[in-house]
Amino acid sequence: MQKRASRKAARGGRALLTGLVRCGRCGRMMRVFYGSGSGHAHRYQCRGDDAHVGAGLCIGIGGVRVDQAVTALMLEAVSGHAVEAVILAAEKVVAEDDALTVALGRDLEAARYDASLAARRYDLVDPARRHVARELEARWNTALERVAALERRIAAAQTSALARPEVDRDALLRLAGDLPTAWNAPTADNRARQRLIHILVREVVIDLDDATHEAVVIVHWAGGQHTEARVPRVRCKPRRAEPARSPAEVVRRLAQEWPDREIAVTLNRMRCRTSVGENWTSVTVREVRERLGVPPFQAPEGAPTSIGMQEVARRFGICIPSVLRLIREGILPAEQAMAYAPWKIPLEALVAEPVLAGLRRVKERRPKNLQGYHRDETMQLPGLLQGGCRMSRDRHGGRERRTHGR
Repeated sequence: MQKRASRKAARGGRALLTGLVRCGRCGRMMRVFYGSGSGHAHRYQCRGDDAHVGAGLCIGIGGVRVDQAVTALMLEAVSGHAVEAVILAAEKVVAEDDALTVALGRDLEAARYDASLAARRYDLVDPARRHVARELEARWNTALERVAALERRIAAAQTSALARPEVDRDALLRLAGDLPTAWNAPTADNRARQRLIHILVREVVIDLDDATHEAVVIVHWAGGQHTEARVPRVRCKPRRAEPARSPAEVVRRLAQEWPDREIAVTLNRMRCRTSVGENWTSVTVREVRERLGVPPFQAPEGAPTSIGMQEVARRFGICIPSVLRLIREGILPAEQAMAYAPWKIPLEALVAEPVLAGLRRVKERRPKNLQGYHRDETMQLPGLLQGGCRMSRDRHGGRERRTHGR
């Protein structure tokens, strides 16, 4: 169990955008899944509605290309030319604020003169002429209201200017050179790169463009800006032609061997839909089974003679795709009732020498530096804040904390 947990933690370090990716269709956070033949690729997937078994995925995209695209945008954002553009933009904003303050000051001076002139006119009017006095008093009040409004605008502009962070030119230029060096350093692992991304990126939203077969990646930076990138998707091989089967046939064939949950997953893998065009769930499978008069699945009494792929993966300490690869290579004997149905693996086959040899080959394909993923180092990032900023991880709670040097 400890080895499985260590392997899972090591794999979790290879995805650079863990905890930052959000689905652009349903708004849920996307999860990271690993399971390729070599064990080095990962995917960002949105499971959609987890409340219904077999409801299908919302969005799934290969994570390697997405990570590379976001990394290129991040290194470009902190390059020397980008930093110069930021500094020029900040200077332009300061100049515009100064021009606005000067213009408001002139308007305030003119408004105060108009208010004093209205006050003198009101003082000189004969009190017996009530209509004229009332009109002059209304003009005086209007002039005073304009003076108050201009004073509020000037105060708000000054508060906004003071709240804006001061741009440190030297610190930004140092960051432009330090970040690529730290990113490409031989001693930097993926955990350190994750920390760098979490400092600069607030969120990454992914959506799919089916017309162009591309993934639309929108990066929300920590400073409030947004950048869009398009990542080409890998074109999968066409699905092999399988004989069309009706849901009733599938339910009758699998109800005696598997529970409703597995039948729903099988129907969704076959891309079969219900009568209303929705995905299959345990509830809809049960309704069809009861309508057909098929009894529910009953687990056999005594010790089982066969198990599924998930149990084999748990016992061997490997992933499910590795188990499927052993089955397809003919090393691990297994059988299934029909295409896309769950596999049944006899228990006596797990102790056979060919299976154990195949298991050893699977484990030999793991990264040689597996222990290197567990290093807990602190990377100094000069120039971000005054005195430096360090990102370190609590060894006990697993939480990241930020500490500032003096």
